Amino acid sequence: MELDSKLRQKFKRFRILIIGRANAGKTTILQRVCKTQENPEIYNSDGEQIDPAVLTASRERGVHDIENEMVFRSNPGFVFHDSRGFEAGGQFEFNKVKAFISRRSKEKHLSDRIHVIWYCIPMDEDGRSFTEAEVKFFSQCDTGSIVVIVLFTKFDALYDDEFAELICKGVSRKDAQALAAHHAKEAFASGPQLKLLYNRTGNRRRPRCHICLPDMDKDNADCRPLIELTAETLDNDTLRRMFVSTQRTTLELCMRYAVERSLARHLDTTQAMTSRIFGKSDREIVNDLGKWFPQTTMVRLITSLPAS
Repeated sequence: MELDSKLRQKFKRFRILIIGRANAGKTTILQRVCKTQENPEIYNSDGEQIDPAVLTASRERGVHDIENEMVFRSNPGFVFHDSRGFEAGGQFEFNKVKAFISRRSKEKHLSDRIHVIWYCIPMDEDGRSFTEAEVKFFSQCDTGSIVVIVLFTKFDALYDDEFAELICKGVSRKDAQALAAHHAKEAFASGPQLKLLYNRTGNRRRPRCHICLPDMDKDNADCRPLIELTAETLDNDTLRRMFVSTQRTTLELCMRYAVERSLARHLDTTQAMTSRIFGKSDREIVNDLGKWFPQTTMVRLITSLPAS
């Protein structure tokens, strides 16, 4: 528990770089992840909060600083960086993104590094083909050991196409409505986007995986698949534990990792015998389980136990 406390003191926030074109739904996804409808607060590299009016004026002039940190009050444990402007495909913007990723991947302190990259590619009508910026990123940008996950946003736009095609084939509107999502997923699985993403000659760093995200603009949008996929894809135990305990979307995920990664070890026959011999208490087991939960939940669990 002492080691975990020290880890949390040094590594208080999980840092994500989100990349994508304008109107790719990036802000909406971050709001869903942080369970809020409010806009984030923006801080510069010195930790000073930036006035929204100043920020808006800068964006209108085409000025954007990828070093700025976006933080939502609903979950300040996440820090987001946005590559706004990168979609233009200009070499200057691309070089800034490359330099930022390169430097942040080598930061001395773990809390200052980029821990995950979410690359958003929208699937609405104007965005289904890869742009020069996307081709350039996957063919030239060395992301090192940083996990890159591609998010195909606005995926529900493909449902409309499949619905119309099914209607043309004589399928009833009711059946077409029920089948559209399934047909869209099947068509996408063998479509050009995934071939370009994983099989294109010249791709320097292929993403670890991808996810299709429909209906993120709806009030009941469910971002649990993105949270779960990110947790599964992280191959560093420290990063996975910090991500799982930082997210507040699904307590079930915390419980699953606590059981799979911690409780299973304590229930092992040899471990159980050793615990009895050396007097390992329930409190120690709960402390170990608590590493996977948000800090407030962990404190409640521990303080509710009687002293051994």
